[in-house]
Amino acid sequence: MDEHNKTIEEGIVESYRQEEDMMILVFAQWCVNEGMNPEELYMQAYPQQQSNERLQRVLELTVPKEEAGPIPDETVLGVLSLFGNEDLAFVVSEAMSNRREKK
Repeated sequence: MDEHNKTIEEGIVESYRQEEDMMILVFAQWCVNEGMNPEELYMQAYPQQQSNERLQRVLELTVPKEEAGPIPDETVLGVLSLFGNEDLAFVVSEAMSNRREKK
C-alpha cells in the first residue's frame, strides 16, 4: 500500500472514531438528562466487558442536565442503531419504557 492510500485509510478510521465518540456522547448525555447511569446501562448491554475506556473518556464531556439541551429518545436510539449497538439500544428502550411507567 502506498503512502497516499495509507494516509486516506488513516483519515477514514479517525473520522469514524470521532463519529463513534459523538454517538457515545449522545448516549451518555441522554442518560445524564434522564437521571440514569450510562455505565450501568452499558454494562447491562455488554456484561462481558469490564469497562469501556471510550465511555469513561466521553463521560468527562457531559454536562449537568440543566446545561444540556434535550435529546429526544428517537435520537439516541437512532444513533445507537446507526453504529450497530443493537444490544445497547435494546437496554435503552427498556429504560425508556420503565421511565414512562413511572410517570
